[in-house]
Amino acid sequence: MELLAVHAAEAVAPAAAEAAEAVSPPAAGKAAAEGAAKAAGEKGARSLYRRLSALGGNAGEGSVSRVLNKWVREGREARAGDLAKYVKELRKYRRHAHALELMDWMVNTKGMNMSYTNHAIRLDLVHKVRGIEAAERYFDGLPDPAKNHRTYGALLNCYCSAKMEEKATDIYRKMDELGISSSTLPINNLMSLYMKLGQHKKVTNLFEEMKLKNVKPDNLTCCLLMSTYAALNKIDAIGEVLKEMEEKEVALGWSAYSTLASIYVNAGMLKEAESALKKLEGVVNVDDGRQPFDFLMSLYASVGNQSEVNRVWNKIKATFKKVTNISYLGMLQALYKLNDADRMKQIYEDWESNYETYDTRLTNMMTRAHLRNDMTKEAELLWEKVKEKGADFDSKTCELFLEHYMRKGDMTSALNWVENMVKLPKKQGKLDQDKICKFLKYFEEHKDVESAERFCGCLRTLECIDGKAYESLLRTYLAAGKTTRSIRQRIKEDKIEICYDIGKLLKRIGDKGH
Repeated sequence: MELLAVHAAEAVAPAAAEAAEAVSPPAAGKAAAEGAAKAAGEKGARSLYRRLSALGGNAGEGSVSRVLNKWVREGREARAGDLAKYVKELRKYRRHAHALELMDWMVNTKGMNMSYTNHAIRLDLVHKVRGIEAAERYFDGLPDPAKNHRTYGALLNCYCSAKMEEKATDIYRKMDELGISSSTLPINNLMSLYMKLGQHKKVTNLFEEMKLKNVKPDNLTCCLLMSTYAALNKIDAIGEVLKEMEEKEVALGWSAYSTLASIYVNAGMLKEAESALKKLEGVVNVDDGRQPFDFLMSLYASVGNQSEVNRVWNKIKATFKKVTNISYLGMLQALYKLNDADRMKQIYEDWESNYETYDTRLTNMMTRAHLRNDMTKEAELLWEKVKEKGADFDSKTCELFLEHYMRKGDMTSALNWVENMVKLPKKQGKLDQDKICKFLKYFEEHKDVESAERFCGCLRTLECIDGKAYESLLRTYLAAGKTTRSIRQRIKEDKIEICYDIGKLLKRIGDKGH
């Protein structure tokens, strides 16, 4: 039952994602969900959103403003309603910096007035892009009428996201004093915070407070309560939660049943989990998109029901015009759980022939399956084929091969993947101390000076070389009966103190310095 506590907080993720949009304009409705470009209802407006979308996630600061300024210089109109929808769309795809820059442009360049709702959205974006102190300054600078339940609620959400318990409780008390705390969203935010902090008793206390204030719970409240009782190993109490939600006529969404199924899976109650999954399917509608089906595949795989995994996969293909990389990845992950390597290969090849944008995660998933089945050659060939198409591996790929070869005792091949890791941009790769020690010990025992030097070169590039690594390198030279006069200088360059033990070893290999 200990696993329940580990997984309980993760179980509410889909419901929390739904609730995260709660500060969005209430008037946006269904049209916004269909996408900002479509909602604009005009070819020109759609063209502007396409330009913004084409910037991609890596476009730097100023890129959004340049697109918007060029649009205006062309004599085109930038309407506040359209821009608000673009902000919502950019937030949906987690392009927070672009969404914030768009809002800043609306105010600073176009002189548009911010509604209270838009102030709340902007505050949330400021926190995500510039940090909690910037969000606090933004809130403090708001006119008094704008400091209402929306903006207070947005600041509370910032504190909860940052796990700042004291500030979160202080702002909640302030909202209480102002008479604006009696709604579901701020209480759910605090519940989520206590859930993350493992303070489960406070979650149940807040639910009691909800009842006293006559605040109606919602789907997320239910998810948080179920996960709290799961973390407390009180599985029986979950049934009571569901019964209470039913009595209060709370409309439970697919994420509630996903959370319930996850809890039952982790408790080993597979029959109950399958029952929850059937209820999940019963409440899914077309506006929910692909995510519920991705969760269904994963959870059916967790209960070992491959026929249901295949049925849901076929439903995805029949329901949506295009199968996304995320859905392909979800199917591969489900099949990995079921240890069906042949079916994984079929799905991967189907994706290979259909994808529009290459996604390293899918090749990594296939690599993981090959390596688990000791099909090392197939895994290496897979990446050779990927490279021929112009794509490349990432830090996860290096980690998979590195751990595989180390597990098999093939340190030469493992070292090749350390060197591959070092070549990644922005020093993405990392080596933990345990792996470093295993490499150094192996090269020392095998008197392999060349490999030890290569490995220490990698450590220098990763900026994680230390005195112990140099001691091991020096001992490797001694074991191999070799000398060198360059290590002392390298140690000095790396600003590592030449202690007594290192000094002795340097003298023994002939590197006495000046």
